[in-house]
Amino acid sequence: MTTISPAPAGTASVDSIRAQFPALRRRHAGLPVAYFDGPGGTQVPQSVVDAMSDYLLNHNANTHWAYPTSVETDEALAAARAAFADFLGGTPSEIAFGANMTTLTFHLGRALGRRWTPGDEIVVTELDHHANVDPWRQLARVRDFVVRTVRFRPDTGQLDMDDLAEALGPRTRLLAIGAASNALGTKSDVRSAAGLAHASGALVFVDAVHYAPHALVDVGALGADFLACSAYKFYGPHVGVLWGRQGLLEALDVPKLEPAPENAPDRLETGTQNHEGIVGASAAVDFLASLSSGLDRRSRLVASMTALHARGQELVERLWKGLQAIPGVTLYGPAPDQPRTPTVAFTVKGRTSEDVARALVGRAAFVSNGDFYATTVVRRLGHEKDGLVRAGCACYTTPDEVDRLVEGVVEVARR
Repeated sequence: MTTISPAPAGTASVDSIRAQFPALRRRHAGLPVAYFDGPGGTQVPQSVVDAMSDYLLNHNANTHWAYPTSVETDEALAAARAAFADFLGGTPSEIAFGANMTTLTFHLGRALGRRWTPGDEIVVTELDHHANVDPWRQLARVRDFVVRTVRFRPDTGQLDMDDLAEALGPRTRLLAIGAASNALGTKSDVRSAAGLAHASGALVFVDAVHYAPHALVDVGALGADFLACSAYKFYGPHVGVLWGRQGLLEALDVPKLEPAPENAPDRLETGTQNHEGIVGASAAVDFLASLSSGLDRRSRLVASMTALHARGQELVERLWKGLQAIPGVTLYGPAPDQPRTPTVAFTVKGRTSEDVARALVGRAAFVSNGDFYATTVVRRLGHEKDGLVRAGCACYTTPDEVDRLVEGVVEVARR
């Protein structure tokens, strides 16, 4: 059996992490399932399930009333905001919850658009998931705004920063940019992009859905004005999270019911929220923090995410080199020595992405295939019809699982 480097002192080992995920006990074709589908949604530790069950069984109520379970619900939601403030580097009053990142982005776009005028401009990128493209395009159609699109370079999988600089101008009101590509694993230079946008007088909205599972978010360091992520990408349930600068959240002209709270962040949360999901999302943050030691939750998160990044780097180098050696396999995105997440996209000559994914099921290796809603990326790479195969490493991925995946691709390529 192969191993990765030992965990730093005070950091959980891969074996101890894996023991917390009931899904890893599942077997298929006589083998334990290796989940490489994390970029589309990770597995969930027992502690997250327990937190959700405890809420539903013992504290379930609506908010802002005087009886105990309602008070307990208010306290649980406040605790969740505090957890995500630590996770993202903001404050609790800057954290809003919603169904998912896509829904939150549509909601935010409508609010922002009410203050802009026809002819104002929004800048998006080709590298992004369409959840950070189409809400802005639809807003532009309704309000007569202009959308400018920044190219990415198919040869490197990276944004063309010169093209981004040219896209920004005096009428730019918003730059919508992904911190990491869910299709290729590219980490973009959001800090530099935000600096250019702010110099043009524009706001910056960051899609951190694929970034947040692999690097600790620091909204200040990124230069974000708004940032969204989804808990189900980092070991939680299906809940979306929106962070926004306090003053901006308070000034947004959000669509809301008259009796709904006017204070931020409650004013962004339309209707009754998914309380059990929010509790579970908070537990996912605490799970990540529990993997390392530290004086407080933020310091534990820093240590955990640093260690997980190092492990992910070893895994992606192993996966990249293994796939690169297979005749007929083409890899896409930045090489492992460039800023990236442990997510690899590839094709096998003569086989559709679905063919490859189905064949890998025989080795109990579960991978994603298609365009992953990063449709423009896949189209620019010339695979709009057959799609890409995507394999993502998570906190529970082992070197042996990576080797099994590579061996499976070898078999597919030989057929």
